[in-house]
Amino acid sequence: MLDLGQFTQANVSYITGVGHRLYSEDILHTLDSVFGRGDPEKTQTDPVLMRSFLGQILDLPPDSLDAILVWDVLEHLTRPLLAAVLDRIHTVLRPHGALLACFHAELKDRQVQTYSFRIVDSRTLVLHPREVRRTALSFNNRAIERLFEKFSSVKFFLTRDHIREIIVRK
Repeated sequence: MLDLGQFTQANVSYITGVGHRLYSEDILHTLDSVFGRGDPEKTQTDPVLMRSFLGQILDLPPDSLDAILVWDVLEHLTRPLLAAVLDRIHTVLRPHGALLACFHAELKDRQVQTYSFRIVDSRTLVLHPREVRRTALSFNNRAIERLFEKFSSVKFFLTRDHIREIIVRK
């Protein structure tokens, strides 16, 4: 399993406690270290920096992961970068593997609260505020379906925190 969010001991303890091996990559941290902060439409356009970013993430063999916790990172990638990241996710995820992604339900606001997602138990996920940052893209349900069109299924869940949780199967 791969966690693309901020490293948390709670997630490590829970996931390893139920018998899975966990890898961790903080995509937002890597995004900031490569591109810097600012308007994603301006900072994420340099092809050299895009190659550098892609060279630092998801460097795993094909079909090597059963599950990926994507959390809320996809909204912060511009279209070209997002397409490349999703291609990599599709490549490293095993057939019938799953991913969990989260999207903000409020489409009008380009400044959103990002979270550190912490798994407490099989029924409880706690969101700790991380920072407010500008999104690169906003997604309605149809856009999310198109985003994952290479995958076999997409299921939507709306939480009380104005976050849409999406479970996707390859």
